[in-house]
Amino acid sequence: MNTLVKADGLGKTFNTRPTTAKRLHFSALMRRSGTADPLWALRNVSFEVARGEMLGIVGANGAGKSTLLRLLGGIGRPTTGTLEMNGRIGALLELGGGFQGDLTGRENAILAAVVAGLLKTEALELLPEIIRFAEMENFIDAPVRTYSTGMTMRLAFAVAVHTEPEIMLVDEYLAVGDLAFQAKCNARITRLREAGCAILLVSHGMDQIRDQCDRALWLRRGEVVACDTANAVATYYEQEMREESLRRTPETLPLSTASGSPSLRKENRFGSMEMEIIGVTLRPGPKLTCGAPLAIEIRYRSPETLESPIFALSITRPDGMICLDTNTRSARIPIPPLHGEGCIQLTIERLDLAPGSYFINVGVFDSNWSHAYDFHWHVYQLFMEGGSAHKGIIAPPSQWTMDLA
Repeated sequence: MNTLVKADGLGKTFNTRPTTAKRLHFSALMRRSGTADPLWALRNVSFEVARGEMLGIVGANGAGKSTLLRLLGGIGRPTTGTLEMNGRIGALLELGGGFQGDLTGRENAILAAVVAGLLKTEALELLPEIIRFAEMENFIDAPVRTYSTGMTMRLAFAVAVHTEPEIMLVDEYLAVGDLAFQAKCNARITRLREAGCAILLVSHGMDQIRDQCDRALWLRRGEVVACDTANAVATYYEQEMREESLRRTPETLPLSTASGSPSLRKENRFGSMEMEIIGVTLRPGPKLTCGAPLAIEIRYRSPETLESPIFALSITRPDGMICLDTNTRSARIPIPPLHGEGCIQLTIERLDLAPGSYFINVGVFDSNWSHAYDFHWHVYQLFMEGGSAHKGIIAPPSQWTMDLA
C-alpha cells in the first residue's frame, strides 16, 4: 500500500465544563439562545501521506498541530471523520518527554525502544549504535535528570530513528545539537525516507519545511488554510506573519540599539515594539575561529508584562541562506512572563562554520508566532576565520587516513 497515512474530515472537540454557578448560568443562556458552539481543536482536516513522503505541519500555537499529532499517534480519538495509519508508528511528540529522570540514559534508551515495539533483545543489540549516534558515550550511565536539554533530545532522537518506524511523527527534530549533529540527523531522516518511512514534521522553521518536506499542511484555529508544495505553503505562511508584523510596526523606530550597536535602518527591523531588543553582544567578538565557542547575548526591554515570548536566532550568509535557525520554543526553554529590562543568552559550544562572512539575526515573537515584537535582520556581522580543507557551509574537525599495508 502506497498511502500510509490518510485523514478524511478529521475533527476533534473538547468539552469545556463550567465550574462556577455564574458560568453555569451563562452556559445555559448560550444553549437556550442557540449560540453555544463546541470548542473545535480540529475541524474538517483531510490529507494523505505516501510511503517515503515528508509532510510538514505549520501554524501558530493553538492552531491544532499538537492535537493532530496526538491523534495520529493514537492518543485520543477523533470526534468526526476517519483516520487510517497503515504502518508501525514511531512518535516523537516531545523529544525526551517520556524519559524517567531517576533512570540512567542507558535504562531510558532500552525502555523507550521497547515501548516503540522492539523486543528487549533487539533493543540491547541496537543500544551501542544508539549511544554512538547520540554521542553520549561518556554520559549514558548517568541519571537523565543530570542531562542538559540538548543531551536528552539527542538521546531521544537517536532511539526513535533506530527503531525503523514505517510512519514517524516528529515535533521540531532539528532543534537538536550543533550543526554537525544536525547534518547527521538530516542524513538519518533521508535514509528512513529512502526505506519508505512516511514522516510528518511539525516545525516553525520555514527553511526547514522547504528543505526537508515534499508538501506542507497549514493549520489555523484547527482548520486547513492550505495543503500544497512545501515551498508554496512556507511562502504563504511567512508572508502572512511578515504582513502582520509590518502592520504593527510603528512609523518611527529607534535608529540604534542602546549598546551602540550598528544603526538599524527600517529595512533591517520590523515588529510591534511591544518588546524591544536594545542590544546584542557577541562573545568573544565578531571575529571567530572555526570550531570556537560563541555566545550571543540579547538584551531586551518590555514596558508591559508579556506572556511567554519566543526568542529566535539565526545565522545566515549574506545571500540569505540559513546556516542555523533556533528558538526558545523549539528548544523547550520555558520563558516566564517578562516585564522591564533583562537579557537572554544562547551559547554555542563550538561553531563549525566554514570561513567567511555571516550575519547573526535576532528576534522576539509573541507566544503564538502570529507576529514579531522586534526582529533585526542582517545587522550583526560575524566573521569566521581559519584555514579549511572543506567546501560548503560546515567545517567540522576531520582527518584523512590511509592504510598503505
